[in-house]
Amino acid sequence: MRAEPRDGPELNWQAEFRDSAMEALFQRTLTSYHACQLRVALFVIAGLFLAFALADYTVLGAGQPFLTLLAMRLLVVLTCLLLGLAIWRRPAVAHWPLPINLACLLGISGLLMTIPLRPAGDGIHIASVVAASMALYLFIPNRIQWMLAANAYLLLGFLVAVRLWAPLQPGLLLTSLLLLGFVNLLGWMTISRIKRLKREQFALLLEERSANRRLKEEIREREELEARLRHMACTDGLTGIANRRHFFELAEQELRRARRDGTPLALCMVDVDLFKRLNDRHGHAVGDLVLSTVAGCCQAVLRDSDVLGRYGGEEFVIALPLADLGTAAAIAERLREKVSALRLPMLGDTTPLTVTVGISRLEEGESRLDPTLLRADRALYEGKARGRNCVVVASRPAPEIGDSEERPRWAYGKLTRADTNATTPAAAALAALPADEPAPGHS
Repeated sequence: MRAEPRDGPELNWQAEFRDSAMEALFQRTLTSYHACQLRVALFVIAGLFLAFALADYTVLGAGQPFLTLLAMRLLVVLTCLLLGLAIWRRPAVAHWPLPINLACLLGISGLLMTIPLRPAGDGIHIASVVAASMALYLFIPNRIQWMLAANAYLLLGFLVAVRLWAPLQPGLLLTSLLLLGFVNLLGWMTISRIKRLKREQFALLLEERSANRRLKEEIREREELEARLRHMACTDGLTGIANRRHFFELAEQELRRARRDGTPLALCMVDVDLFKRLNDRHGHAVGDLVLSTVAGCCQAVLRDSDVLGRYGGEEFVIALPLADLGTAAAIAERLREKVSALRLPMLGDTTPLTVTVGISRLEEGESRLDPTLLRADRALYEGKARGRNCVVVASRPAPEIGDSEERPRWAYGKLTRADTNATTPAAAALAALPADEPAPGHS
C-alpha cells in the first residue's frame, strides 16, 4: 500500500514555524537544551580568551598594548561568566535577544581589537575570524537574522581593521573575502538545515502524540463498548439480572465448587402467578414493571453469594451455594412474603401479586444441573396445582428398587401450602425436616 504524501510543517525563511504559537511551544520545549548549549559555549569562550591572554603576554610583553588587550579579554570573560550564571539560574535567558546579542557584540569587538594591538601573521587573524564566524552559527542558539547580523559586523570589522592597521595584498584579501563568504554561506545553510530538521521532528512528535491520544481514546471507547456488549450479553435487558445463558455459566461454577468441596447447592424456580392474565388485563408495560419488581425482591432477599437469573417469560431461577433445603426454603419463604406484601397502584387490590417457588438440591453423585433443575421445576408445577402462592420442596430422587409400594416414605415430595391471610412460617420448618422423615399427610 502506498503511503499518502504528507506536507511538511510551514516554515519561513528563518527556518521557524509560521504559526507563532507553534514556534513558542517549540522554543519552550528546547529551553533547557539551548540553555545548556549556551552555557557551555560561554564558558569555552571565556576559557579561550584567558588562554589567549597568556599568548598575548609572550608576544607583547608587559607593555601598554598587552594591558589594553588584557582588559578587553577580561571584560569579555566577565561578560561570558555573568551571562552563563544568569542562564544557569534562569534558563529562559538563553532565548532573550538583548543579552545574547550584547555578549556576541562584545566578543566580536574584542576579537577585532587584537588586529591593531597584536601584530601577528596574517593567517592568524584570518583563522580567528573564520573560527568566530562558525562559532556564531553553530554554538550560539540565536535566531538566523541575528546570526547574519553578527557575522556581517564581524566581516565588516575585519575589513576595516585590515584596511587601517594590517593591510593585505590584493590577492590575499580577495582569498580572505572568498573564504569568509564561503564560511558564512556554509554556516547559514548548515544552521538552516539543522533548524528545519529540528522543527520537522518536533512537528512529527506532536503529530505522533496527537495520534497516540486519539488511539488511546479509541481504545478506551472500544473497551467501554466491549464492556457494554459483555454486560448486554450477560444481562437481561428488562430486569437487569443475569440472563439464562449467563446464569447457567455461573451456576456451573457453583456446581463444580460444590462437587469439589462437598458443600450443598440448592436451586429455586420462581414463577409469577397468573402473569398472563395480569399482562392481558393491564398491558405489557405493567407486566414489565411487575417482572422488574419481582427481580428486585429476589435481589433484596438473596445473599451476596447467590446467583439470580431470568429463566424465561415470568420465571426466575436461583442458585443457592452452601444452602441445604432448610436454608433454601427459608430464603424462598422470605421472597414469597416480600412479593405478597407488594402493593402496586396500577394493579389495585383485585389483582394480588404472588409467586410460587419450587426448590431442589444437588444430590450426591449428580454432576449436572439438569436433574436438580427438573426436580425444582416439577415442585414448582406441583405448587401451581396446589393453589399457587406457596413454596414447594421437591422430593429426593427415589432409588430404583421396585414398585412404588416398596419405596421409602421420603420418596414423596414435601409441600408448604399457601396462606392467603398471613405468612407461612411453617414452610421453613417443614422444609428443614430431615430427608428421611415423612411429610405431614403421608403415611
